[in-house]
Amino acid sequence: MSFHDVRFPLDIAFGSSGGPGWRVEVVTLASGHEERNALWANPRHRYDVGLGLRSDDDLHAVLAFFKARGGRLHAFRFRDWQDWKSCAPLGTPAMTDQALGIGDGVTQQFQLAKTYDSGGYAQRRAITRPVAGTVLVAVDGGAVTGIDVAIDHDAGMVALADAPAPGAVVTAGFAFDVPVRFDIDQLSVSIADFRAGQVPSIPLIEVLS
Repeated sequence: MSFHDVRFPLDIAFGSSGGPGWRVEVVTLASGHEERNALWANPRHRYDVGLGLRSDDDLHAVLAFFKARGGRLHAFRFRDWQDWKSCAPLGTPAMTDQALGIGDGVTQQFQLAKTYDSGGYAQRRAITRPVAGTVLVAVDGGAVTGIDVAIDHDAGMVALADAPAPGAVVTAGFAFDVPVRFDIDQLSVSIADFRAGQVPSIPLIEVLS
């Protein structure tokens, strides 16, 4: 995957729309009952950033960003303002927010992840683009800092200098971006229509690792 480690303009992203989507195959039987099969193990996020354009300067910024990414060619970072932290939207990330794994005395690397729980069911999302300087790591509630931990911001991996003891719980708190690309190769915007209030559609789609 060709990835540019730059973030889509935050102020324009703030006005965007979108969210997660699943791909589910639904088969209706002769009896009228349904059989449903999930074709994807995880949801894929889609966004439309056209709604975030508020001025000619915003439009110019998106045009420049689109050209520099080569349309659909290069992926980039995007902040989903609905979901961009290990905690609730109004909270502050803490080192015990999300469980990454259980120590076995050997494993030193753990994938950053966020778990979504509802009604006794959960979905775990791998976080591959944490925001530099925001990742806080703990083992059994004790902070791990400095040379004892390294963060791979291109893969979301946490590497500990010492493997946690068997049964020790590794946790983390963080802010994160979503890796996305433009879902169009042609950006068609009329200045006259834009100034008249017609919002262009500029779709983005998540790039799954």
